[in-house]
Amino acid sequence: MFGGKTIVVLGPRQVGKTTLARQLASSMPDVPVLWLTGDDPETQQLLAHAPLGRLRSLIDQNRLIVVDEAQRVAGIGLTLKLIHDNFPDVQLLVTGSSALDLAEQTAEPLTGRKWEYLMLPLSFAELVHHHGLIEERGQLRHRLVFGAYPDVVNAPGSARETLNLLANDYLYKDLFRLEQMKKPVLLEHIVRALAFQIGSEVSYHEIAQLVGASPQTVEKYIDLLEKAFIVYRLTAFSRNLRNEIKKSRKIYFWDNGIRNAILGNFSGIETRTDAGALWENYMVAELLKQKEYARTFAKSYFWRTTDQQEVDYIEELDGQLTVYEFKWNPTAKAKLPDILNRNYPVKAFHVVAPEQYDLYLMGEQV
Repeated sequence: MFGGKTIVVLGPRQVGKTTLARQLASSMPDVPVLWLTGDDPETQQLLAHAPLGRLRSLIDQNRLIVVDEAQRVAGIGLTLKLIHDNFPDVQLLVTGSSALDLAEQTAEPLTGRKWEYLMLPLSFAELVHHHGLIEERGQLRHRLVFGAYPDVVNAPGSARETLNLLANDYLYKDLFRLEQMKKPVLLEHIVRALAFQIGSEVSYHEIAQLVGASPQTVEKYIDLLEKAFIVYRLTAFSRNLRNEIKKSRKIYFWDNGIRNAILGNFSGIETRTDAGALWENYMVAELLKQKEYARTFAKSYFWRTTDQQEVDYIEELDGQLTVYEFKWNPTAKAKLPDILNRNYPVKAFHVVAPEQYDLYLMGEQV
């Protein structure tokens, strides 16, 4: 804060971006704050393509300007640039729930002028700091089914209802209002197909055949789902081996609870046939959160060859690979493929089962 950069916080709906902004503002009681919300039609009119004179009157003596849900304001990127360039003593704090709307609007106008952060559903480490390690480890089976949205964590008894509302809010409120979203029913079919395929390689062509659309349309809709922070695409790692899968991808959900709400399946983990896939989705999402919050800027991949040798997850940092296999069954065996180890600089190989998963999500294993 007050380091000469606009701060942009992106993330899905209902993860606590507004709460965070209020906490930051209240932590500086001597700093005059102007709070603006993009959900308010009057604020949208005031800020959309606003001239400098209006902005000067609006800001007045305030030194912290919070623009919540900024993606709702037309031309917000240029408005933020005007504030940033003409009011050097003012700190801008901007939140948005759609990377499609906000990140693209601010990308060019705020080049070199912003710090951008991603805020996601609660991470294991955050929950441990709040509940303690023993209690949070005891919640693992609940997290695999219901996820870790703040409202779900705070009111576990209402988790099913909360997640159904969240899933509908995602799919209908944010995505269907976009001009690119011509066929809402098609999106529902695609997102259900993805929910069934977590942990497996995803073929746009196969999904297209399944839902009756072109592969290009499927890819476009998946891109929108990713920019709305519903799913994350993990690409294949490849450098030089002829038999490596190079253009494939896996798709994970940022939150297990949203995935299960889409399928309408909240049965207990002990009775499920997809327990291994839920475990893999949970661990990939948690490691992605850890990487994001630590600002390591590591790159994430999976790896597979045409003869079915594979690993679930790879992080590449400074040319070194940390390789992970996720096993829900603690007796399941896994080893680092020789071909991967011989041809690449593997720093570490981890087989992660529920008994010791906290070591990896608290940053204790490297």
